[in-house]
Amino acid sequence: MCQLCDVTASAQPSRRHLMIGAIGLAASVALGSHAVAKETKPPPKPQNVLPPDAALDRLVKGNARYVEGVSRRHDFRHEREALAGGQNPFAGILSCADSRIAPEYAFDSGRGDLFVCRVAGNFASDEVVASLEYSVSVLNVPLFMVLGHDSCGAVDATIKSLKDNTTLPGHLPSLVQAIAPAVKASQGKPGDLLANATRQNVIDNINKLKLATPILSAAVDQGKLKVVGGIYRLGDGKVELLV
Repeated sequence: MCQLCDVTASAQPSRRHLMIGAIGLAASVALGSHAVAKETKPPPKPQNVLPPDAALDRLVKGNARYVEGVSRRHDFRHEREALAGGQNPFAGILSCADSRIAPEYAFDSGRGDLFVCRVAGNFASDEVVASLEYSVSVLNVPLFMVLGHDSCGAVDATIKSLKDNTTLPGHLPSLVQAIAPAVKASQGKPGDLLANATRQNVIDNINKLKLATPILSAAVDQGKLKVVGGIYRLGDGKVELLV
């Protein structure tokens, strides 16, 4: 065989290579189709697809029902079935871990409605910010509420720790460190220090979430995300809005 024939023969793809290429192309097409199907899959709770202001209005109305004692009956069985393959909550809540504060009850919501992060003192740690970033970038949550409450033990402990210049045991100093700026900013102001510091702590964390780059700040700037605050009143369950 001449050299030209040798080169031509070697340049021809083998049947095996052609089959492998065809299989790879088919797999790519199948995977691509699956990805498109997943992206276009309807949300499990279509009623949760809301703009920020409508999401806030829904929270307010849910809290009003809770306060009046006329909460809706939720069909948890069918909610479980609908949510087995995904979620699309309409609001994210950064709440205190206090056992008396239950956002799902306070806003008369069902499963899959609220993306809730809870920590004593309701402050935005790195882990909380990351969790809320996930809720925006993946779940398209349009609204955050930082939810404090009156008589907050974490805020009160911070006040006492700073006043007495004492160090709390275990990992509790991390709570003090996070809440201390709000307490210091409230000192010397008229009114009750605990109430003022609780309110300031909510405001501080609203601002922290709004300015958290790159994900949350961009969503706020684009009007896709609204961040508000609230103070839960233990006596009647009413949430005072801080917008």
